[in-house]
Amino acid sequence: MLFLSDDEKTAWAEYAHKITHSNATPAQYEDRIRPNLIPAFEYFIGVRLAAEGQNRRATEWLEAATMCEEDGLFSAAFLMSFLQRHNGTLVKPAVAFEDPRPYIHFAGVPIMKEARSHLVRQFAHSLPSFDHPLRFMDIGCGDGSLTAKVLSQVIETGKADSIDEVLLVDSSPAMIELAKKTISGAHPGITITAENARIQDCSASISHHYDIAMSSLAYHHMPVEDKRVHLARLKPWIDHFLLFEMDANNDTPDIHSPELALSVYQSYGRIMDFVYAHDAPVEIVTDCIDSFLMTEVASLLTQPRGERTEYHMLRTQWHDLFESSLAPEFSLRSDSSCYADEYVTLFTMHYARNQ
Repeated sequence: MLFLSDDEKTAWAEYAHKITHSNATPAQYEDRIRPNLIPAFEYFIGVRLAAEGQNRRATEWLEAATMCEEDGLFSAAFLMSFLQRHNGTLVKPAVAFEDPRPYIHFAGVPIMKEARSHLVRQFAHSLPSFDHPLRFMDIGCGDGSLTAKVLSQVIETGKADSIDEVLLVDSSPAMIELAKKTISGAHPGITITAENARIQDCSASISHHYDIAMSSLAYHHMPVEDKRVHLARLKPWIDHFLLFEMDANNDTPDIHSPELALSVYQSYGRIMDFVYAHDAPVEIVTDCIDSFLMTEVASLLTQPRGERTEYHMLRTQWHDLFESSLAPEFSLRSDSSCYADEYVTLFTMHYARNQ
């Protein structure tokens, strides 16, 4: 992942102010930007101009960015295409996860399938052996397929003999129903309970013990100050916290900041490239992009902290969060990458109660 120096952050913000209040063109600024960051800078300016309602100029800057994008990172091109489908307006076209199908397609993209396979192995490897039937909580369960695979791996590797209960937490009723069917099909006879809510809305009501709490690409849907509150509420009731997340600087930077735009440019641009590279009917791919990934991008780029829906953190920030919220009773047991390239990393982290 590429980062800006403090001087670059200041300069980009100053340039954005000048450009939005003038008729400056991309060519006038390209020699002021680190060469490998020119498309990201022009993307940043394009988004700022769109936010100001200067759609024609936003298109000019995004088109300039597309001309120098390379190496599987085509965020400006993807955004241009999205804007063309939505009357030139950067708005959330859907409620993420209301319809499970875009997310299910995303989870089936080869890179994501491979990363999730690594996740399953890594979690089963780092967990201890249990001498009793497992009680398992899935925070943001999605369609339940990941929980079903993790539980199967735990059983197959001899870490547990049986599963007692699975608690599913998800704000999407459609996801909850799919998850119930998926998990009961893979593990018939176990008790499945559900909270059709965000963890923010139900953490205070959890009142009995779970051996494992897992959250896969879900715990980032709240700012760090709220993450801390709800981890503290979960802490007395769990022995293991398993996390799968994307390493990105999308939490503390506020709306219109250069560092947020650069992080979104890299992380979501790379993830969208995975989706577009996967051979699938165009309408399915477009729905996955618009109703899932671009819905999140629009939230990140148009809503301030406290209102937006996405707050991915850097890997180091997750460590700091767990150390401040779970230590000293809990300690780190594993930290492993499931996928990594220059622009995005998907990783697992396991914190466990000290015995």
